[in-house]
Amino acid sequence: MIDTLEYTSVDGTRSSPSITVYALSTCGFCKRAMSFLQGHGFRYRYVYVDLIPLDVKAEVKKELKEKYKADVAFPFVTIDDRDHLVGFIEADWKRTLGVTDEN
Repeated sequence: MIDTLEYTSVDGTRSSPSITVYALSTCGFCKRAMSFLQGHGFRYRYVYVDLIPLDVKAEVKKELKEKYKADVAFPFVTIDDRDHLVGFIEADWKRTLGVTDEN
C-alpha cells in the first residue's frame, strides 16, 4: 500500500539518505520536521496521511507499524527503508541524520 501512494517530492542538495515523511497537513510538529529537512538541504518525499481515504490511511498505518515495529504517530519518517523516527525531537533527528551545527 505505501508503495502506491502519491508522494510530493522536495528537492535538496543532500540526496542520501532516502527520506519519506508521513505527516498530517495540520500538524505543527510535521511542519517543523519538514522545515528542518529543508533547512539542512535534505531531499525527501512526503504524503499527508489525513488527506487520503480513511481505509487507505488505516492500511498505511498498519503497514508502517508492522514493518518498523513501532506505534505510528506523526510525523513518522522512514530513512532508507531501514530506520525510522517518530515525532519531531530535533536532537534525535540531528543524531539520526548526522546533522551537526556546521551542516
